[in-house]
Parts: sequence; structure tokens; C-alpha cells
Amino acid sequence: MKIIINNYRKIFAVQQEFRAVFPDLNINFLAKPNTKGGAPVNRIVKNSKTIGDCRTIHNSGFITILPEMSVGELKQHFMDVYGLSVEVFVKTGDNNWKESSKSENTLLSEVNDSATYMLEPERMNVKT
Repeated sequence: MKIIINNYRKIFAVQQEFRAVFPDLNINFLAKPNTKGGAPVNRIVKNSKTIGDCRTIHNSGFITILPEMSVGELKQHFMDVYGLSVEVFVKTGDNNWKESSKSENTLLSEVNDSATYMLEPERMNVKT
């Protein structure tokens, strides 16, 4: 999957494209650092904001996201190329999102599959 990244794209549009391939995962964008070269603020930016509101490198282009990418590779690519700090979240049984507890080395497909497996009883209306 290729997702276009530019200053004018809304965060929710990027999230929708990502969830089209990984329905039980979400990417949340963190606030940009207060100082150049500083660490990102550990605060999730509202998905109604634009990509330009939360990044430090203003390159435009496409990011290619593949199921065989690790969580860490995805996060690093967003940071290195576009100055975006992202976190991967997993859908919970109560249709909320929680930060993935999986290793940075875990493949996106594995994280999505494990979330899907955990949600299967709920999707089938089976009590566990």
C-alpha cells in the first residue's frame, strides 16, 4: 500500500487508508517536538489535524507500507523521511484502541493477525 504524505492531508485520511489493509490496527501521530532535534511530545494529535501540524520534515511523497514491515521499521520510516512520530495501536474487544505491546521487531501482519485472533469470539458473538 502507498499512502500520500503532504502537509495538507488530514490524519484521519491516512488512518483510514492504513486500516483498509490492517483493520485491527491504527496509527496515531504524536505532537511534534517543541525544539528542533528534540524528542516528540508524547501526546496524540487529533485526527482532524493535518500532517503538517505534527511534523518537523516537510517532504511530500508516498510512504509504502507492507505487511512484512516491522512495527519499528514503519515508525522509523515515518520519522526519517517525513519527520512524523507515530505509534501503532491495536483494537481491543470493546472497540477501543490500545498501544501495541508487541515488540518493535514484530511484523505488522503478525500484530494485525494476533489482534484479529483475540477479537474473533466477539465477532462471532461467542461468549468466552
